[in-house]
Amino acid sequence: MVIGIDIRVLARGARTGIEEYTINLLSELLRLEPKINYQLFYNAYQKAELKHAWLSLENVQIKDFRFPNRLFFVSARYFNRPKIDRLLKDIDIYFNPHFFTAPLSTKCKRVITFHDLSFEHFPMFFSWRKRVWQKLLMNAKREAEKADRIIAVSQSTKDDLINLYGIEPEKIKVIYSGVGDQFKSINREDMVVSAVRRKYNLPEKFILYFGTVEPRKNLVGLIKAFELLRNKHQIKLIIAGAKGWLEQEIFKTAKESKYSQDIIFTGFIDEADKPCLYNLAELFVYPSFFEGFGFPPLEAMACGLPTIVSNSSSLPEVVSQAALTVNPYNIDEIALAMETVLADNDLQERLIKAGIEQAKKFSWQKSAEETLKILSYL
Repeated sequence: MVIGIDIRVLARGARTGIEEYTINLLSELLRLEPKINYQLFYNAYQKAELKHAWLSLENVQIKDFRFPNRLFFVSARYFNRPKIDRLLKDIDIYFNPHFFTAPLSTKCKRVITFHDLSFEHFPMFFSWRKRVWQKLLMNAKREAEKADRIIAVSQSTKDDLINLYGIEPEKIKVIYSGVGDQFKSINREDMVVSAVRRKYNLPEKFILYFGTVEPRKNLVGLIKAFELLRNKHQIKLIIAGAKGWLEQEIFKTAKESKYSQDIIFTGFIDEADKPCLYNLAELFVYPSFFEGFGFPPLEAMACGLPTIVSNSSSLPEVVSQAALTVNPYNIDEIALAMETVLADNDLQERLIKAGIEQAKKFSWQKSAEETLKILSYL
């Protein structure tokens, strides 16, 4: 069997949720069955250099193309060309870890992973360029309809595919993503942890948000909730992660806050530094309006960090009873939850213990094994 895998999502060199999914899933999937040959479709005129160990496996071959992506997407969307399976030659199944438009011959089976349909629920949270890209070049609904099987990263995403796109439930399999083994409790006195504190100039005591800085993450709400908390507690707020889009209001809200000196944006965090960052915080807060899965809360819990998340979309499903959930539209409720956790040592211990156990349920090995079943028996 020859399986083609679309890895165009890695061309930017970024590490958002979809890239994390692709990199971590492939690191396990490609090793499971050496008799299966994989051809990886990698295309962009300018793209990041790939440096992953799984690229050197004997059953893995990368097919590197340099079509300008804008032209490729236009041709794919409106002319259904070029046929990717013909570019790769003689593949049986095409697996797309993201719903990029992918023209295929009728003989080639296709499996697509859907992470979320946030752009359907909250189009106002996306830049006009992103909205145009989704509307004119991607057409997620059509890709879902054409797929032979769909992997949804949560039941929440599966429900959206059924309710918004009318996809048959039997065609969709929920396969949860994993949490990397590097996310674990680490002594704060460890030299590596201390180095990360110095590297990002982190304070002694802080509340942490980690993720893309964009409106969907409800960071304006988090900043306003922090202001209420800061009236009573001496603590700082660290907002870690790279800029996404439409972030201007977030920075404006922080700058105009009377506690602006206590609100710190770190910018991009190196991948190797993330576990240490979680271990240095007192509390993790993720008040996002919408998530298809949500890696950061699970990573935080795996590191033994008490966690608060929104009670919306997939987040309650993923954290279960191991984190506090709040209404993302209720600033007072977010502030009260933060205050409650910081003031109650017993609650902190319960959340830490439950969070570590909950995170253990999500492994990339299990995710890869379930994905291979879909690909092998299509």
